Amino acid sequence: MPVTELLPIRDVTACCAPLTREAISVEDADAVARSLKALADPARLRIVSIVAAHDDQEACVCDLQEPLGLSQPTVSHHLKVLVESGFLTRSKRGTWAYYRLVPGSLDAVASLLTTV
Repeated sequence: MPVTELLPIRDVTACCAPLTREAISVEDADAVARSLKALADPARLRIVSIVAAHDDQEACVCDLQEPLGLSQPTVSHHLKVLVESGFLTRSKRGTWAYYRLVPGSLDAVASLLTTV
């Protein structure tokens, strides 16, 4: 077999750029994924939008059924998911439930996404 002469290696650079900041942690990635999953439904996105568009970012459950075109149990399910995910709070007044956007809840998701 003929011997092949190897050429010297010059100016070797890494194939990948080095990290310039810390990557998202496993715990933060899990939290963001849960938040995004809660928002990843068209009805829930509309609910957040409708509540945010009301005065004081608060709406009665009765204000949500008609614009969404969904039954009361379905709207209630979506509201429960949003409350459990920390995007909305619920207060009861008489027979009606009112939902309010949690201040900064959407900002926190947006901030995490821009730093990912």
